[in-house]
Amino acid sequence: MLFRTLLRVLRQRWHRYKYRFVPWIALNLSQNRRTLRYVPEDSKDKIIPDEDVLGTLLKVFQALFISNFSRQTDILLLLPEAIKSKYRDLLVTHQRTEQPRYNTQQQKIYKPGEVLFNTLGFSISRETSSLISAGKGVFVTKGFVPKGTVVSMYPGTVYQKHEPIFFQSIGNPFIFRCLDGMLIDGNDKGISKVVYRSCNGRDQLGPFKMSDSTWLTSEVQNPLAVGQYVNNCSNAHCDVWFSWHSGTSSKEKSFSLTTTRLSTNLTESVFLLNYSFGSRELSQ
Repeated sequence: MLFRTLLRVLRQRWHRYKYRFVPWIALNLSQNRRTLRYVPEDSKDKIIPDEDVLGTLLKVFQALFISNFSRQTDILLLLPEAIKSKYRDLLVTHQRTEQPRYNTQQQKIYKPGEVLFNTLGFSISRETSSLISAGKGVFVTKGFVPKGTVVSMYPGTVYQKHEPIFFQSIGNPFIFRCLDGMLIDGNDKGISKVVYRSCNGRDQLGPFKMSDSTWLTSEVQNPLAVGQYVNNCSNAHCDVWFSWHSGTSSKEKSFSLTTTRLSTNLTESVFLLNYSFGSRELSQ
C-alpha cells in the first residue's frame, strides 16, 4: 500500500515536471502538443502593441529610478549630459506632483510595490496559492488591473537552442520554452541562481550592471519580476499572455523577454531581468 502511494506521487510529479525536462522535450518534440498553439503570424497574436508594452515599462523603470534618486547620483555622474538632464527634468516633475509635505532635502523612499501602484494603479506580489499543493502564485494585492495591461516580466537566464542546460533543468519547474526553441531559466535557487549571477557579473561595465539580480533575493527592486510564478498558457487563450517584444535584433533579444530595446540604456538596464548564457556582442 505504501509502495503504491509512493509510486503514484512520483508519477504525478514526473507528469508535471517532464515538460520542463530538456532531454524529454528533445525526444518528444514532435509529439508534444500540450502547450503548443499554432499562430500563423506574430502580429495576429498580440494583445497590445509593442509600443504600449515599451511605454509602460519605461514609465515603471523611470518611476523606480526617481523614487530612490539619491542612490543613483554616482551613476548619473558617469553618464552623458543628455541623459543627466533627462533625469533631472523627470525629478523636477516628480517633485512638483508630490504632496506639499514633500521635503526636497529629505526625499521619501517608496518601496518598489508602492511605486508600481502609484505608476500603474496596482501592485502585485508572490504568495502561496489558495489551491492545495499548487505552490506559489502571483496575486494583485492592491488596486485594479485593466485588460491588456503589462503585469509582470519573466526573469532568468536566456539559453539558445545549442547551449547546455541539462543540469539546470533537473528538478527545475521554472524553465520557459519559447516556440523558437529558446529557453529562459527563471529559477531563483540552486545552479540556476549561480549561473545568472555569474553571467550578470561577467559583462558588468564598471558600476553599470547590465541586468537586475535583486529578483534572486528578498529585496526585489523590480516589482514586475514575478512572471516565472505565473502559470504557463495552455493551447487555448488564457487570462495571462506571455509576450516577447519583437522588432529587435537577435543580439538585443537575448537580454529581455519584453523590453529588449532597453538593453542599451544603462540607467534603466538595472531593472532588466534577462541575461544571455552565452557571451555575445552588445548592440551599439
